[in-house]
Amino acid sequence: MSARHTPADRIAGIVHDVAGLQLPVRIRAWDGSEAGPAQTPVLVIRNRRALRRLLWSPNELGLARAYVTGDIDVDGDIVDGFREAWRAARRDSAQTISLGLSARLRAARSAASLGIIGLRPAAPRSEAKLAGRLHSRRRDREAISHHYDLSNEFYQLLLDDSMAYSSAYFSSPDQSLEPDQSLESAQRAKLDLICRKLDLKPGMRLLDVGCGWGSLILHAAENYGVRATGVTLSEQQRDFIAKRVAERGVAELVTVRLQDYREIPAGETFDAVSSIEMGEHVGQQNYGVYAATLHDHLLPTGRLLLQQMSRPAGTAPGGGAFIESYIAPDMHMRPLAETLGFLESAGLEIRDVEAMREHYVRTVAGWMDRFEQRYDDVVNLVGAEVARVWRLYLVGGALSFEEGRMGVDQILAVRASSEGASGMPADRPWAR
Repeated sequence: MSARHTPADRIAGIVHDVAGLQLPVRIRAWDGSEAGPAQTPVLVIRNRRALRRLLWSPNELGLARAYVTGDIDVDGDIVDGFREAWRAARRDSAQTISLGLSARLRAARSAASLGIIGLRPAAPRSEAKLAGRLHSRRRDREAISHHYDLSNEFYQLLLDDSMAYSSAYFSSPDQSLEPDQSLESAQRAKLDLICRKLDLKPGMRLLDVGCGWGSLILHAAENYGVRATGVTLSEQQRDFIAKRVAERGVAELVTVRLQDYREIPAGETFDAVSSIEMGEHVGQQNYGVYAATLHDHLLPTGRLLLQQMSRPAGTAPGGGAFIESYIAPDMHMRPLAETLGFLESAGLEIRDVEAMREHYVRTVAGWMDRFEQRYDDVVNLVGAEVARVWRLYLVGGALSFEEGRMGVDQILAVRASSEGASGMPADRPWAR
């Protein structure tokens, strides 16, 4: 068989005919043949089913399905490989290709000769399958369980000992300027920054909505002497926190509830409220209720610290087909300005906004290092398919923050008194 007729060469021809572009990576087909630019990561196509998945879903979802099932792989730097592959997939999804008759016929003949035309392959088992009305309490519990209830042991392999599953705060977001700072110290810095922004003092009462594995409420209780209450929809998170509370002897200071934010008793108020990367799960139509809930549980002059991811206007609010299907179904991210509008409409006064996008790049890099070092343990715990889902998620997340397709911000707001008093200082003492 001449080089012009190898499977890899035919695949390259289909890409050119259908998408009108040259391959962004080198391709290695199931027979070992290769095509595409040298000195680039190699996209390994292990079987014809991989191409059939892309034929039925010629976008990032098809690419993700092929990867998580092992139908395709990357030989070389996976971040560089998927950087180019995602860019091509997004570009193709965003533009309408007008094919002439001859191009259509060439692509069809090549596809038929490769044996890739056939029925749609079954979706991977790890795709989320939620039922019920969008953002009903039952469906929200299912969505949270899909993402957070893999097992506490899984997240212990991924995260640092604090179990903080949100952007850390590095001395410098540019790793070249502060290369030796650990993820652990950056997470402690983030928790301290939140506590300083909230001006926590001994005896104050803190509510953390969507408290995860308790990193903030434990840190605030142990280091600032506050009485901290966390609410979560995840039973595994609740059980994990309860165990740590008992081990550390802080039962008098820390309470954790298995509770929807809409179920916090009316009239229960706190000196400070936090919600760290939980608002993304609320949904657009419920965000006004969420913002009002945060406001209503604050005492006058009480502060709110909201850390939340965002998306630029005009982009997929759920983060794209892969994240929406495999990681965080029903998630909704919006431009920062829209979130600020919701908070102001709820009666909160915005006092400070700090962008942390570059900090998330370094945070995810730290998670990726831990994940790859413990990859065999991850596979043994959750299986190869879920492990590949998470590898792709971490790679995609790192690139989204790196390229500015996602952001994250800390928003500090206050519930002013009826007379307009905020209790806020004239300067920003937390920044010292």
